[in-house]
Amino acid sequence: MQKKVLVGDVFINQKFGKQSVDSFFNVLHNELNQYIKIPKYRRVMKILIDNGAYSLRNIGDIAMLQVTIKRLQNLWNDAHITVFTSSPELLIQLCPSTNPLLTYGREVFFSPLINNVYKVLPSRQLACRWSEIEWYLRKSSPSLTYSFLKFKLRKKIEDIKQLDEFIKAVYDADLVVTSGGGYITDEFKEHALSVINTLSLANIFGKPTAMFGLGIGPIQDKNLLSKTKVILPSVNFIATRERLSGLPLLNSIGVSSERIITTGDDAIELAYRNRNPELGNGIGVNLRVAQYSDVNLTLVERVRSALQDAAKTYDAPLLPIPIDHTLYEGYAEPDSVTIQKLIKGYDDTSDGGKALDTPLKVIEQVGRCRVVVTGSYHAGVFALSQGTPVIGLAKSQYYKDKFFGLADQFGCGCEILLLDDKELEEKLIAAIHHSWQSAEQLRSQLLEAAWRQIDVGHSAYKRVFELVQS
Repeated sequence: MQKKVLVGDVFINQKFGKQSVDSFFNVLHNELNQYIKIPKYRRVMKILIDNGAYSLRNIGDIAMLQVTIKRLQNLWNDAHITVFTSSPELLIQLCPSTNPLLTYGREVFFSPLINNVYKVLPSRQLACRWSEIEWYLRKSSPSLTYSFLKFKLRKKIEDIKQLDEFIKAVYDADLVVTSGGGYITDEFKEHALSVINTLSLANIFGKPTAMFGLGIGPIQDKNLLSKTKVILPSVNFIATRERLSGLPLLNSIGVSSERIITTGDDAIELAYRNRNPELGNGIGVNLRVAQYSDVNLTLVERVRSALQDAAKTYDAPLLPIPIDHTLYEGYAEPDSVTIQKLIKGYDDTSDGGKALDTPLKVIEQVGRCRVVVTGSYHAGVFALSQGTPVIGLAKSQYYKDKFFGLADQFGCGCEILLLDDKELEEKLIAAIHHSWQSAEQLRSQLLEAAWRQIDVGHSAYKRVFELVQS
């Protein structure tokens, strides 16, 4: 049925019925363009970003998030970008063009539907089985889950508000992405499950999904492994930051190789763009004391003695390169605390780098180094990306995978030492001497490797852009 629509003094023939707002405004624009100035209607792109550190206290995770946001904004320059966080004020400072989404709403949606069931189940095995049943219920019928939760929480107005904001953010998104990080692993199981839950809901709503700068594994936990096998093969595009351990694991859980590309770490670009034009004269220092690194105070002392011996040889300052400023009581200590222990007796005036609380501050500090010795992955990323050789210190399988993958990506200038080696002190001193002497020669090769990874990274984001646009 044809009807006439009067707009101003112009009539337009238009079929009424099921039609999008976009199509209506496109017709309006085309028909009236010769009569009046009217902007063509265009829906604002909405992007939801999950990430590696909701508290925004890990410099590496912040750097990856900033690069993810910048690259997406280059593709959609007026995009409305929402980021999961538990520190909204800090997010606005570090990523001022974004909108915070508290993680609490997701916690509400994926909280136990019937709390008392877990109290009466006779075994942990049955409790895990019931948890899986609830997870599949959310996956198969999110609307039923949502209605039940709203009834259950009907007296908790704030919980319902946060729940609604989470559901709306995923439902309204045109693209759901995860920024880089090595958090899909047993060591960060709860965080990994949270990210997988977001991707699962996005998949249910039919949203395009992508994972950038992904570090994955090791995964032995049955619950986490089963969920990755269900969800990750349905992610539209995955960009891994290394290929040695990540690619085989993704293939083993059923992710098609056509959906995967290895780009290196997204944070490489931030360090490369802000690199020091010349090598520094210091030795960068970092070590991660945590359960997931399997590093204790005895190992700190062994590294300390070798570091200080090498530094004395070159009369070089020991420069703190802190990455994680978070305090996990009984689980991990801030890098600055460990660094103070490493340089005690050599430089007792240092605060261990507490004030280096943004990626650019840490990158600038790395630029003062000729060699970086680190037990933290991103201190290595920041150094290699500026053309500075790295000695990576690893003990747990988690860190072995990270450092050997990083060394493979750059091809040279990254030597890995195992912290449980009986000859650690001698090998560390020798490695520092070798890196110091070869730093100038390695610089151009490292910078070239960094640029190659940046170029592949931009290609990956462009593929996602084309996927969404099509």
